[in-house]
Amino acid sequence: MTIYIVIGSILLFCMLIMAWKSLENDSRQQDSALKQRAIFNINEQLTYTRLKEILPKHTILAHVSFDALLTTKYYRTRNKYRNMVADFVVLDEQHQIQAIVALDDPMVLKRLQQSQYQDALLSLAGYRVIRYDDVPEYVQLREDFLHDQAVTRPLVVVNDLKKYHLYSDLERKKIKIMGSN
Repeated sequence: MTIYIVIGSILLFCMLIMAWKSLENDSRQQDSALKQRAIFNINEQLTYTRLKEILPKHTILAHVSFDALLTTKYYRTRNKYRNMVADFVVLDEQHQIQAIVALDDPMVLKRLQQSQYQDALLSLAGYRVIRYDDVPEYVQLREDFLHDQAVTRPLVVVNDLKKYHLYSDLERKKIKIMGSN
């Protein structure tokens, strides 16, 4: 019986020491070492390279914050898109946003609802959003960006806002286009 009391006392003493040390560490938190990180994953690298090859005169921006793309009057509305980031933004030669390219990474389990919500926010602001399920093929990129430049539709005035119908409304098997009017 005394052996059990001694063993219990030793275990209790060890637990008290461990708890005391963890409290000391919490009071003086240390920073972790900073390390370099890759800007793109492999799918983003391939997509960026293909976009640059297909659109050499365009500017391709990567990981653009929604705060840079959207603005609103109320803070509570701004909180809805606060930490969201667009994968790629394609600017034409006049530095106007031609499209926002979203890339679903098959390695990361993204919720479908979140992707649809982001696309809906950008579409409400009037942006053309092109979402690819995987790394887009050259043929898809040419159809989405170069084919639409050759065929332009007339200017339409809606609610005193000018909208150019420059883009195809075709749906493709692996592409979801949102925000094209």
